[in-house]
Amino acid sequence: MSWTLLDKCCEKCTHSLDNPCPDYIECRVNGPLCHSDKKCKELRKKRLEEIQYGAVGAKIKIPLSSCTLASGAENIYEAVKDYVEKNGLKISISISGCFGLDFLDPWIEFTSKGMPTAIYANVKPKDIPRLIKEYFEEHDVSSAYVLKNKTGKAKGEDKVPLLDELDVWKKQYRWVSRNCGIVNPESLEEYIATGGYRGLSRSLKMSPEQVIDEILKSGLRGRGGAGFPTGIKWRITREQKVTPKYVVANADEGDPGAFMNRLLAESDPFRIIEGLTIAGYAIGANQGYIFVRAEKPLMASRLQKAVEEARKYGLLGKNILGSGFDFDIEVILSAGAFVCGEETALLAAIEGRRAWPRQRPPYPAQKGLWGKPTAINNVETLAHVATIMAEGAEAFASVGTEKTKGTKMFCVTGSVKRPGVYEVPVGTSIRYLVEELAGGAVEGSAIKAVQIGGPSGGCIPASKLDLPLDYETLQSAGAIMGSGGIVVINDKNCMVDVAKFFLTFTSAESCGKCFPCRVGLKILWDILDKITRGQGTEEDLVVLRHVANTVKYASLCALGGTAPNPVLSTLRYFMDEYEAHIKDKTCPAKVCKALITYTINEDKCIACGQCAANCPVNAISKQESGKYSIDVDKCIRCGTCYVVCPVGAVEKHSRGRRRSGGEMKW
Repeated sequence: MSWTLLDKCCEKCTHSLDNPCPDYIECRVNGPLCHSDKKCKELRKKRLEEIQYGAVGAKIKIPLSSCTLASGAENIYEAVKDYVEKNGLKISISISGCFGLDFLDPWIEFTSKGMPTAIYANVKPKDIPRLIKEYFEEHDVSSAYVLKNKTGKAKGEDKVPLLDELDVWKKQYRWVSRNCGIVNPESLEEYIATGGYRGLSRSLKMSPEQVIDEILKSGLRGRGGAGFPTGIKWRITREQKVTPKYVVANADEGDPGAFMNRLLAESDPFRIIEGLTIAGYAIGANQGYIFVRAEKPLMASRLQKAVEEARKYGLLGKNILGSGFDFDIEVILSAGAFVCGEETALLAAIEGRRAWPRQRPPYPAQKGLWGKPTAINNVETLAHVATIMAEGAEAFASVGTEKTKGTKMFCVTGSVKRPGVYEVPVGTSIRYLVEELAGGAVEGSAIKAVQIGGPSGGCIPASKLDLPLDYETLQSAGAIMGSGGIVVINDKNCMVDVAKFFLTFTSAESCGKCFPCRVGLKILWDILDKITRGQGTEEDLVVLRHVANTVKYASLCALGGTAPNPVLSTLRYFMDEYEAHIKDKTCPAKVCKALITYTINEDKCIACGQCAANCPVNAISKQESGKYSIDVDKCIRCGTCYVVCPVGAVEKHSRGRRRSGGEMKW
């Protein structure tokens, strides 16, 4: 059944846009319920209590998203369900998305009236009976990792910090990720009860031009890479005389180690649907598409369910909210090629053609899907649109920098204590994000560099961690904002090998259409491989820089144009490591196989034989002393012995070279 108004549950409801009624779903489905403010407030209170505590006053919430499922959340869900059913407990069981704090996974949340809401981290199925008994029967929260509130009394309560007291939470600015880990991502009702669809309701009471002006006023720039102003893109698309027009959500997100868009779509999918609907209204489109990477089935499933729910309740389809605006959405699964993240390749894939980028102009805003004007925005951008239209441009623009307003979600992975997704104002320093929020380097290591912007981003040295995270600063430093992926690299890594690693990915993912990218990236990889094998020359550095710049400026699309960044940035900041590989034939980090050797320290060796038993080429033998030694001529430097030795007797050395009679030798 369709609704005539979003902010009034029935004709007698006295609520307004500024004070929306959350009860219209129940009203429209079950008949008029709200005849007075008092009745409406009672229903609202009841509704919010049911969301928080469940229908029976006690609730267990298990986050089911790709990251939590990878940590065993499905087993936790089954263990909770099995225990509650077998013991006949009156406890509601619900799901949520993920907070983005991956170091907590898998976690669960307990709520009960009169008790603090408690979150338990790194839970195992065997813990479930004990935790349920402690919390719901003994009112003990001492096992909790964190509390969300302190309403009521509980044994051991003061020993547990509030969520708002943790640096990883209180030092974020959760604007667009506000619902992640909070609401049930498959419940339209929970999304609306927490403020959802206020943005669309407000937009449909404005003209399309006014909506575009609001987005321009907010200063929102695309969060997918280049940072093009969203409002300008929409205005250009709307001004085209050709019809029909289309809007597309780019949910491809192919960067290794980046999952901001997936987190949003799996945890708060209705926000993406709402943002895309607003975009369609603003540019004059009646059809939208969400392009999802096929390797992310849960992301696609959540978005598809959200589309179906929105369509079921009249938030998609004909005459949305009685406005006369018709709009629908189709979810498209991609084949998985990295190049599909490039907008023209993405459009070709939707059309059923080979995902090859094309020359621009014309830009998609002028000639896009099936030759018609098309506005393409990524998932985070569209989530911002829905939130901006609900909260107002001023609220969004109150944080950020002069050129880039608002917040940005960053995915911090690699050698950090607290990997995850963090939302901070644009302009926040790299150091604040990596050290204050993500906890800094893992024990026993130090940060050497951070690679920002996905596999095509640049490597920024630790000495520049105080740089602000904004488009212009990062570009001048040799990196890019990209979609917001940050890989922390510690001092045990070789930066030449790091550059080679990222070139391995981008050269493999090149679509092969243009010569500079297809051939140039292969040349770059070959030179890097030559250097890491100890066969590089100083002339190789000249060729490396020349080819990298050629690929950067001559490639057809952004993939080729940014792919040399790992090479150029490491040449800029870590030339000493290149020179060590070329001049001294050493790898300072002792990573490159051809430039290291392994030996066994007899003083440390306990003659356990683990090294010999695990050597794949039988290069380790027992000596007369009973200790073991490595035949360097047989050794393939796989490092297995180094890993399996329980006492650290196997030692790694940089091979280097020495002068003998004026000749350079190993």
